[in-house]
Amino acid sequence: MKLRILIAAAIGSVALAGCSGSGSSSLVETPVEKPEVKAPGKNVIFFLGDGMGITTMTAARIYKVGEEGDLTIDTLPESGFVTTYSNDAQVTDSAPSMAAYMTGVKANNEVIAMSANTSARDASGKGYVNGADSTCPSGNGTPADTLLEIMKAKGYSTGVVTTTRITHATPAATYSHICHRDGENNIAAQLTPKGAGFNSKLSDGVDVIFGGGRRHFLPKTDADSKRSDSRDLLAEFKAAGYTYASNFAEFDKIGAATPKVVGLFNKDHMTYDLDRDAAKEPSLAQMTGKSIDLLSSKKTGFFLMVEGGRIDHALHATNARRALQETVAFDDAIKLALDKMEQVDPGLKNTLVVVTADHDHSILLNGYAKRTGKTTSSEPGVLGLVKNVLTGQPERDINNNPYTVIGFGNGPNHLATRGALSDMQVADKDYMQESVVPTEAGGETHGGTNVFIGAQGMGAQNIRGVLDNTEVFGLVKKAVGL
Repeated sequence: MKLRILIAAAIGSVALAGCSGSGSSSLVETPVEKPEVKAPGKNVIFFLGDGMGITTMTAARIYKVGEEGDLTIDTLPESGFVTTYSNDAQVTDSAPSMAAYMTGVKANNEVIAMSANTSARDASGKGYVNGADSTCPSGNGTPADTLLEIMKAKGYSTGVVTTTRITHATPAATYSHICHRDGENNIAAQLTPKGAGFNSKLSDGVDVIFGGGRRHFLPKTDADSKRSDSRDLLAEFKAAGYTYASNFAEFDKIGAATPKVVGLFNKDHMTYDLDRDAAKEPSLAQMTGKSIDLLSSKKTGFFLMVEGGRIDHALHATNARRALQETVAFDDAIKLALDKMEQVDPGLKNTLVVVTADHDHSILLNGYAKRTGKTTSSEPGVLGLVKNVLTGQPERDINNNPYTVIGFGNGPNHLATRGALSDMQVADKDYMQESVVPTEAGGETHGGTNVFIGAQGMGAQNIRGVLDNTEVFGLVKKAVGL
């Protein structure tokens, strides 16, 4: 289907404040009118489980349904593996790995949606950031167009959903360009329509925005703010015609015909699913479902990115129970999306659903453990101790102490002398699994192994085998016909 696009104003080159040397949260603004477009009717839903490596997927499957069960992610008809190294590192962080999917460019660690020659740090190693403000110098790389921007320019509706701050690296890689991921005040400005620093390639703005991170949108006079200026970006969103939701009740009132929506449900990241108050914060599945309702009602076709972002955070803490519950919540969102899209687009003839991860972690499954079955209130399952296959008794280390099924290559709970452990102790939601190499609290690192990718629907048959993360960008474009 050919697209007829009428552009009322030529779009000039966008100079990024994040890389302009000024450190201010402004892009060079170019007036842009939303193009009138014949509805393309094609949809892309890109699911990203942050840090969701193969071991995490396996453990989450056992946690939820046992060794023989299937998560929704296991039922996707096409699958493969993705290499994740960045331009300068064997082990990537989330910024260049997500940006590789979104732009097809393999950039340096900490860089968001910029060219491969962009540096996040100066010659001394100091990051181009001051607090949450960018200090990127001019001439430090150029922006790389994202899938969201490309589809927006063709008249598609767009949405970004995450359980992290909406300005965090993964969601930011869909709509923002900056040399250092920690410049979240600038990233927030790039998302805010009509204001100083707005990314004009977003035209009239991202249509649906759900996540956490209010702190980067509030003026510095607010107790929750991390901004260094007096801008109230939430007020600017409202002035641009957005409906704002700050809690579940406000979220629940949003109807499918609402033109544009921004929902920020926590000042920081959203609460872990295991601890979430359902009366205050929507689940990832609920945000995903609402986004599909809103975007599909526009009849334009859409691009939607959904991130299960706190899988990564729990793994950094070596907190297996929360990590596995976050993975299950992510899988629930995938199931709901597939079910909804079957109603919108039977057979997914015009919809591509992609599910993958940006990187792995150092998590592992220990020993020759007896099968545990799923985790219940009375059985720890994969969260428990390694049990002997024949006797069912705990296996012992060289010092005659039991050890857990799940462990980590590095992390904060490194014991100089191991002692006795019980299933009750290690299955507790606050227990941090043991690590081989000691780190500071929350300092467990990413891993450099390949990650899973699965797909269903339009063009999914091309997403298979071993792919580099940059290749996925081209396969999604091909599926949509861009």
